Amino acid sequence: MLESRWLKAVGVAAAITLAAATAAQAAPAPEPAAEDASAVVTLRYDDSRAGGWEAQIAAGVASWNSNVDNVKLVEAAPGTRAEIQIVATSGWPQATLGPVRPGGQVRVELGSQAVAQGHDKTRIAAHEIGHSLGLPDTKPGPCSQLMSGSSAGTSCKNAVPNAAEQSRVESAYAGGLASRVPADGRVLVDAP
Repeated sequence: MLESRWLKAVGVAAAITLAAATAAQAAPAPEPAAEDASAVVTLRYDDSRAGGWEAQIAAGVASWNSNVDNVKLVEAAPGTRAEIQIVATSGWPQATLGPVRPGGQVRVELGSQAVAQGHDKTRIAAHEIGHSLGLPDTKPGPCSQLMSGSSAGTSCKNAVPNAAEQSRVESAYAGGLASRVPADGRVLVDAP
């Protein structure tokens, strides 16, 4: 009889343990984190006609890539279409005002006249790419604003978009697409 009670008690304990384990396993899994609503837009650039600017273009691209979350600039493979065509010229820097959409196309001209006057090449490259992403000039402006361009003076070396500039680009590319508003298309010349 004792043995029967003992077996019964062990059986009840086992059943309780099994029920608890089953309930723990059957408990609903925690809700998965909501998917990030801001998909990344990849834009390709072609700098094959921007000889002498390669390092500065790479630094300008890196600045944008590390400061905005939903746009990624990548170098286009040779022979493929690029949304951003970057060329070196002898004039003043200029660019088509975006935001450029995937499959669209804008042009960036990195002019040597600004360099001859003492402006920083990396700042020029990052600033002109900013136009392609939809940012107009903010002249006159302080050095802390990338889009103040030449108005910040030749001593300004800042090639990093400030928080407002970052936010504006991220807003233009929210949800994985460029702004529903087509690219402005105006050419902005960055002469003083």
